[in-house]
Amino acid sequence: MTQLDQQVASRLTRFYMIALTVIAVLSLSGLLFIKHTISTHYDDSRVVNVAGRQRMLSQRLTKLAMLRIEGLTAADTVSFDSLLQSWSQSHIQLRNGMLHMEKDYTVRKSSQLDSMFTRVAPIFQSLFNHFSRINDPSSTLDEKKAALQIILRDEFPFIQQMNAIVFQFDTESFDQVKRLERIEWLLTIATLLTLLVEGLFVFRPVVNYTRHIIRRLDRSEKALQLANNHMELTNRELEATNQNLAASNRKLVDTQRELLRTTEEKYQLQLAEDTVRSAALLEGQEEERRRFARELHDGIGQMLTGLKLHAEKLKATSFTDEKQRLRFAELCDLIADTIQTTRQVSYNLMPSTLSDFGLGPTLQLLAEQTTRSVGIPVVFTGSKDAKRLSPSMEIGLYRIAQEALHNAVKYAEAKTIKITLQQDMHKLLLSVEDDGKGFVMKAYTADEKVLPTINGLDNMRTRTRLLNGELTITTKPKRGTKVRVSVNLVDNLN
Repeated sequence: MTQLDQQVASRLTRFYMIALTVIAVLSLSGLLFIKHTISTHYDDSRVVNVAGRQRMLSQRLTKLAMLRIEGLTAADTVSFDSLLQSWSQSHIQLRNGMLHMEKDYTVRKSSQLDSMFTRVAPIFQSLFNHFSRINDPSSTLDEKKAALQIILRDEFPFIQQMNAIVFQFDTESFDQVKRLERIEWLLTIATLLTLLVEGLFVFRPVVNYTRHIIRRLDRSEKALQLANNHMELTNRELEATNQNLAASNRKLVDTQRELLRTTEEKYQLQLAEDTVRSAALLEGQEEERRRFARELHDGIGQMLTGLKLHAEKLKATSFTDEKQRLRFAELCDLIADTIQTTRQVSYNLMPSTLSDFGLGPTLQLLAEQTTRSVGIPVVFTGSKDAKRLSPSMEIGLYRIAQEALHNAVKYAEAKTIKITLQQDMHKLLLSVEDDGKGFVMKAYTADEKVLPTINGLDNMRTRTRLLNGELTITTKPKRGTKVRVSVNLVDNLN
């Protein structure tokens, strides 16, 4: 029996070591790849920020050049020399592929970006030369005015081409994120296939082998009973045989318990990894939204504001034709609408009131904006001065409310929508309720305990689980829908 026990233990150990090694390699590979890609993505975000800043610097240089020629003063007290040096140095470093700032950032450029930098190089050199001429004390006023004319001619093409470069940087960075998602899916599929292979070629053979051993033991016991019927064995021999059988059975039971424990540990490990992966993807999405919001506000928003200022200066010009005056007025209104739309898009990506005032005032503002934009009454009920939560919890609850409100507006055909926020020292309740047409809930199986980061209801479920909360969706056809999130604040503090 000792040889049989050793054979069973050796076979179980060999199979499990192989299976666990494969799963560990896949899991570590996925984590290391995510860490490397996120680090590279942070560098890409800094490169996009510097590339977008080039447009603003060129506009500031143009403004300072005009003020210097006209002999006017401005609130912008920055040195023309340092501003020109910073603009020129950043552009050259972007073109050469290495940014030297608080640390070195590698500028990953494709052949398309190289060609775009090549096309913009003559315009950049022309602007730099004429900025330098304006800054040269030995240049005459006529030479400076001529240089300013060339700068005004080349500034708009430079900004257009730098816009194209910024968007190309952003597109290539987004493609990197998409490749990360595809590779993560491949690693997940490989892990699932490994578990499937383990079930087919490890668990099943072990179960069959254990069944075979039990049958052999059963046949041995029957043979002993038959032998007892036909032969009179001593009590000592029977007792020894029974003790050996009992020991073998105990070892088999212990082996089965170890098998169940190992399986549970692997399941918990997989669930934890999926949770970490979902949290990382959601954090990446929120960081991308913050970056896009900053880019809209600091980049396009500033450009539109500058355009509005130029348009307002032209209002003083007298128009000989009334149609031209009306068209110019329409243009000014269009610029104002574009600025407002840009601000709204930036706010939707990352509301500034959430970090400044908290969840209650932000939900109140969300309700008011939705009422104005879609015409459906959205009522917010709750405390606006409750105790502040952690930033991750506030953004998670805000996204859940935003997604529930979006679904109610888009699909429910509701007449009224109600957002309720209740919070005390121990618990927080958030609900979004509408009187729309409702829907039929899909039944989820136990296999769907993993945390997929997708849109809609699953997105709300994922965010709720990451907050250690509970999501309840109550709906019936023609009786409306209620989405309710409950979070234990004490557990989150611990």
